[in-house]
Amino acid sequence: MSKKILIITGDAVESLEVYYPYFRVLEEGYEAVIAAPSVKTLRTVVHDFEGWDTYTEKPGYQLNAHIAFSEVDPAAYDGLIIPGGRAPEYIRLHDDIPRIVSHFFEANKPVGAICHAALVLSVVNDRSTFQGRTMTAYAACRPDVEALGAAYSKETLCVDGNLISGHAWPDLPGFMREFLKQVHAR
Repeated sequence: MSKKILIITGDAVESLEVYYPYFRVLEEGYEAVIAAPSVKTLRTVVHDFEGWDTYTEKPGYQLNAHIAFSEVDPAAYDGLIIPGGRAPEYIRLHDDIPRIVSHFFEANKPVGAICHAALVLSVVNDRSTFQGRTMTAYAACRPDVEALGAAYSKETLCVDGNLISGHAWPDLPGFMREFLKQVHAR
């Protein structure tokens, strides 16, 4: 049976951080399922580094969510990807996100978190999950990573056990290589 990868996101997800993993998972022959607060057409955004002190944001492509968070049975999936953008700011507030995300850490399944995805990790039920771990995220999320109890790495790619983290969309090739390496090994 083919492996299944869950991608959790919502409106204002960074386009590359959702599309690149989605297509890479499909390319591997695995099933990729996009979950959002509801089944709808999501609006993505494009973040770029154009000489500002921070990134710029423009409208991106539209993307269909396949399943609502409330319908997700995390035990049916072999790995979890959490893209960045602004979606993590609000999806972490959804009642089902702690249940979904916590399952992947409790079951020691691969978790890929890139850019602002660190915000979603703040709702994991067992806060000791991140104690003694090292991860990276977009630089502005450093306080959030440290609030988890993890050490923040300035490296743009970090693998610590089942947690694969990346700084931003330019780091997607290594991020997906390491994530898929763990999925293959399961």
